[in-house]
Amino acid sequence: MSSLLDKATIFLAANPVPGKSEVPDPQRSAPEELTTIVDTVLGIAAWAGTAAGVAGVLITGAMMAVSVKRGESSEHMSRLGMVLGGCILVATAGPLVTFVFQ
Repeated sequence: MSSLLDKATIFLAANPVPGKSEVPDPQRSAPEELTTIVDTVLGIAAWAGTAAGVAGVLITGAMMAVSVKRGESSEHMSRLGMVLGGCILVATAGPLVTFVFQ
């Protein structure tokens, strides 16, 4: 059954329907006002994410310093890993979306 499916896929990929484009290419044209607003909101969100990441690293570092001073052992490295993971996600969100959708 899979060989029949393979043959049908190869046939359909090699012989597109006459008069139709092989891959649709829609024109992207959003209103200028909308793109300006969306760019502003995304810029503010990116700035807030970066600020939250810096604050998270500073707070985690302060908590680590206080724990060492008190002689307590705590799992701050896992918290720091989560904060740094969030920073990486915020930093790469724009390029990843651009790569996927363009």
